[in-house]
Amino acid sequence: MVNSCTGKMGHATAEAVVRAGLPFVPYSFTGSSEAVAVGNVGVSGIPVELVAPAERQSAMERLKAQFPGLIIIDFTLPSAVNDNARFYAASGVPFVMGTTGGDREALIRDVEAAGVSAVIAPQMGKQVVAFQATMALMAENFPGAFAGYRLEVTESHQRSKVDISGTAKAVVESFRQLGIPFSEAGIRRVRDARTQVSMGVPQAHLGGHAFHTYRLVSPDESVAFEFKHNVCGREIYAEGTVDAALFLAAKVAQGGPPRIYNMVDVLREGAMR
Repeated sequence: MVNSCTGKMGHATAEAVVRAGLPFVPYSFTGSSEAVAVGNVGVSGIPVELVAPAERQSAMERLKAQFPGLIIIDFTLPSAVNDNARFYAASGVPFVMGTTGGDREALIRDVEAAGVSAVIAPQMGKQVVAFQATMALMAENFPGAFAGYRLEVTESHQRSKVDISGTAKAVVESFRQLGIPFSEAGIRRVRDARTQVSMGVPQAHLGGHAFHTYRLVSPDESVAFEFKHNVCGREIYAEGTVDAALFLAAKVAQGGPPRIYNMVDVLREGAMR
C-alpha cells in the first residue's frame, strides 16, 4: 500500500510496485483536501481509492483483514511523518518511511516503543545509498582525514521539496567525522529553475531531480576534491523503495524481534533486484 498516490513520488512508487508484479493495495491514505479535490486516482490502469484522515482508522482495520502481510510505503509530507508513523506502528503494520523531514529522533523512538519493524531512510536510491555508505565507512576508518579543509555543499531539487535533503545531511555528518566542522545551515539549497538550468539540470527534469555536489578545498586552496551525484527523474527511488518493501516483508515473515532497518541493511543483504 502506497501513501500518498496523489504525490509524484508516491505515484511513481505505486507504478514500480505494479511493474514488479507485487500485490498492489488499491487504497491510499491522503490529506483530506487531496481526497476532496482529486477524488480517486489511477495507477497503471488500476483505480485507487483515496482515504481521508477521518476514515483511516476504520479503513486500516478492513485493510489488515483483507490483505494479510500488509506493508505500507509512505511518501507523504514532512509535516505528516511523525503522525503517520505513530499510526502505522499503533496499528501493528510494518512500513517503509521514504518521506524525509519530521522529527527523526522522535520517529525512531515511537516506532521502537511500539515494537513494529520498519525501513526508515532519508534516501531510497540504490546507488546513492551505496555512495552514502561509502562515505560513512571512510569517516569511520579515517577520522580527521580532511581536517582543515573547507566544505561547500549544494543540493538542488524540484521546487516542491520543502525540506533540506536528508541525503545531504547524512553525507555532511560523514564529513564532520572526517574533520570538517560544518553546520547543516551551510548547505546551499537550490529551488530556483533558472539557477538549476545553469547547473546542468535538464528542462524536462526541473520537476523531478536531485543534483548534489560536495566540494572540499585545502587550507591553501592547492588541493580540491569533489563528490557529485546527479539524478533525473524518480525511478531510482521508486525501484529502491520496492526493494526495501520486499526486504521488510521477508524479515517480518522470518519472525524474530521487531527492528528498524535502513537502506544500508537492504544493501548489505543483497536485497536489490
